[in-house]
Amino acid sequence: MNNNLESTRSLLHGFDKGGLFDLGHPLLNRIAESFVKAAGIGAAQAVAREAYFTASESTGGDTTNIPPEITGPKKNRFPDLRGETNRKSVEALVKSTGKESVQWGLAAGMYSGLTYGLTEARGVHDWKNSALAGAITGAALALTLEDRSHEQVVQCAITGAAISTAANMLTGIF
Repeated sequence: MNNNLESTRSLLHGFDKGGLFDLGHPLLNRIAESFVKAAGIGAAQAVAREAYFTASESTGGDTTNIPPEITGPKKNRFPDLRGETNRKSVEALVKSTGKESVQWGLAAGMYSGLTYGLTEARGVHDWKNSALAGAITGAALALTLEDRSHEQVVQCAITGAAISTAANMLTGIF
């Protein structure tokens, strides 16, 4: 029991030491920490989106003016949420929220790991690392779409590169 507690302590240590994880290598630490943080954000986003749509539908709100980027997942979001029992609805919510949080976590972990690896390989942290990591991560995310096309993969790669490059360049400004 004591060994188990000590291994847990070495795996998870407080914020005071600079991170959530100590997996033995900075790359692994960065990927794991990014995954956990982004997965939490993804779960919160999925639950908040569902709460919004549920409240909007229950009050008779018109959701037709919502941009397609937001309503896109609505067509197949939580298909069993309106199940015949509350248990089935909760199970559908948990399953879908878990899936979305894993997607967010994988994207963040992948991006973080790529930027770290590129920085180590090139010896410099600059916008080029961010652009390449963003492009690869964007393309990988596009491949998780159900009805993906070549154009969507390229568009997501370009978008990922642009967003990550802009974020890198604006880091010191604000």
